[in-house]
Amino acid sequence: MRKKKNIMLSNVTVQDYAAEGKSLSKLDGKVIFIEGAVPGDVVDVQLTKSKKDWGEGRAVKFHEFSKDRVAPFCEHFGVCGGCKWQMLPYEKQLQFKQNEVAQNLRRIGKVTLPEIMPIAGCDDTRYYRNKLEFTFSNRRYLLPNEIKKDEAIPQENAVGFHVPRIFDKVIDINTCHLMEEPQNAIRNTVRAFALQNGYTFYDIKNHEGWLRNLIVRVCTTGEVMVNVCFGHEDEKQWKKLFDHLLATVPSITTLLYTINPKWNDSIYDLSPQTYFGKGFILETLEDFQFKISPKSFFQTNTKQGEKLYQITRDFAELTGNEVVYDLYCGTGSIGIFVSKKAKKIIGVEVIADAIEDAKENAKLNNIEHASFFAGDVIDVCDDNFFSQHGKPDVIITDPPRAGMHEKLVRKILDMEAPTVVYVSCNPATQARDLNLLDEKYEVTKIQPVDMFPHTHHIENVVQLKLRRVINN
Repeated sequence: MRKKKNIMLSNVTVQDYAAEGKSLSKLDGKVIFIEGAVPGDVVDVQLTKSKKDWGEGRAVKFHEFSKDRVAPFCEHFGVCGGCKWQMLPYEKQLQFKQNEVAQNLRRIGKVTLPEIMPIAGCDDTRYYRNKLEFTFSNRRYLLPNEIKKDEAIPQENAVGFHVPRIFDKVIDINTCHLMEEPQNAIRNTVRAFALQNGYTFYDIKNHEGWLRNLIVRVCTTGEVMVNVCFGHEDEKQWKKLFDHLLATVPSITTLLYTINPKWNDSIYDLSPQTYFGKGFILETLEDFQFKISPKSFFQTNTKQGEKLYQITRDFAELTGNEVVYDLYCGTGSIGIFVSKKAKKIIGVEVIADAIEDAKENAKLNNIEHASFFAGDVIDVCDDNFFSQHGKPDVIITDPPRAGMHEKLVRKILDMEAPTVVYVSCNPATQARDLNLLDEKYEVTKIQPVDMFPHTHHIENVVQLKLRRVINN
């Protein structure tokens, strides 16, 4: 039997929120996950997947709008995939995120839970990011009202964000509300000058073109870093571009360039070169300073990152006598942040460059009781390591979205630290790991934290305590 295509569901009332920014409705016992709609909308749904018990689709026509909807503030909303929840009041966004944490921990974790604390929301719901990366492309994404069937579609240059699920098209961004100025001025200045001078924008299909990426970082200290990635060397042209950019946007404190001849946009294995400034910027969390190099990882929302680290420090319940192991320590930011209340900080991270940054950050803050080690925790933390540095009293773990490897969970169970603080950017994988840690640990505190307003992303901090073994 041939599969049915282009199935349309008419006049569907959206009933509830689902994970990852989708909403849902139930029709004849079948759950339909819907993109582009919110609970209370009445929509026609174009199905993209249809299984026996569930389906996925997108809202293509609205018959009624939810009473909870608000007007989006960005001209690019609905096309750019960066802020999918602008049509929801922030209070509703927080409510949905709180519910997602609860559902994940209960359904996937299946462990005994304390009452979940109310989510810590952002004071600033716009201009909260400290880093943005824009892509140059010779294939601008055309809006539906720009496309006419009888006319050839022009191939135009653009600098902005990739269209979701379309790898070779870029939305030309005029104004982005994710970061404080001067990021709009920087991007728009580079674009205008490039077009005026006939610079080529990258062609991802043919691996051609000079301008590839524009990475902007803006700190609360006022320092601004710009890194422009080029497909090949052209010193005469970038000097011309950079001198114009610095004259037009004088608030830039560090300007770099990176030559990227590869097929992918990553720069972790490349060497950014400084054109202007000191080659790095300084950011602060409380009274700690952090050096941010062009390839450094740093919490993307500085102000909310500070709140996240404060919660982590509170959950660690330090008295000044504890040895703290900071796993997935990155550039050492969490370990350094909690260091004043710890006897010793031991940071472990697989990325060697990040460990070098962590050592520099410890030196920058005059912290002498912190040590950082490059390598896999599973390999690094053996009996010899413990005898040299001490076994942990507190473990702080902040893994990537995939969560912790099962071998690392087993290593934590073997370490038997009295307290574990698990910081997660994906409550679903966190819940899976909590289920494994339940062998020896009980969950004692839970605090969701919103780092990214107008998106479905959510952080969650969990405190675990080692269960007491009662001998008969």
